[in-house]
Amino acid sequence: MIDFSPAVRTAKSEGRPLVALESTIVAHGMPYPQNVETARILEAIIREEGAEPATLAVIEGRIKVGLDEETLDLLGQSPEVMKASRRDVAFAISQGKSAATTVATTMILAQMAGIRVFATGGIGGVHRGATETFDISADLQELAQTQVAVVSAGAKAILDLGLTLEYLETMGVPVIGYGTDVFPAFYTRTSPFKAPMRLDTPEDIAALLKTHWDLELKSGALIANPIPEEYSMAPGAIEETIQQAIAEADSKGIGGKELTPFLLKRIKELTEGQSLFSNIELVKNNARLAAQVAVALNH
Repeated sequence: MIDFSPAVRTAKSEGRPLVALESTIVAHGMPYPQNVETARILEAIIREEGAEPATLAVIEGRIKVGLDEETLDLLGQSPEVMKASRRDVAFAISQGKSAATTVATTMILAQMAGIRVFATGGIGGVHRGATETFDISADLQELAQTQVAVVSAGAKAILDLGLTLEYLETMGVPVIGYGTDVFPAFYTRTSPFKAPMRLDTPEDIAALLKTHWDLELKSGALIANPIPEEYSMAPGAIEETIQQAIAEADSKGIGGKELTPFLLKRIKELTEGQSLFSNIELVKNNARLAAQVAVALNH
């Protein structure tokens, strides 16, 4: 079911490090053309750091590990591309559909492809109000059972960060603050929550990951990498914007897998594009760290 791009196939045969990238950020996370431009920049950053990028997607029922320019453009522009989490991926493949992969599905496919490090913007988690709605992202369950390290700027700020961290603790997922004692909150470097553990170098992170998996612990790990200072947004202002966007989603009855794309789009509008700019910069920062960790782990 899996097709490797020539570049990824060569990297695998030569034993070079690989970094997985999701495709939902292209198809559903950002508007065109910033989505495709960002995807190309992320791949270039990973190569600069000595690793090979592997953007994952399902195209006409085939798992693609590494995408060409034409396929990236398809994902960036086509309204027909599904958003596939764990529950959807078998449907997409069996029915010959094209689908962008969420964090959860990217982890699944990365493990199938033998890739241990994955860069994204922010993971999904426990949504605000989940005590009533039970809206908890499949990303958290995947982190609990799939041996892939996810580098992100914490969890998306639209979530209940405290409950997200509690869930990860319950499921035994290591959460590492990279160079920080505070759990970052996507658009901002800080939150009210402490990072469960802190490591300051890619080499130390790689050593933890190797030990974790040598011990046959079955979970992945979350590497929380704060957005660079110069691109961080004011915590108070972004929280007000998030609250407004959530209230609008509630009034429109938007939920499930449509909620996050709606909120990110509305926050972009309310911040006059500043949130999108910060989003792009933080995922670039994550791609660089993921490549550094992948290189260290490969050594």
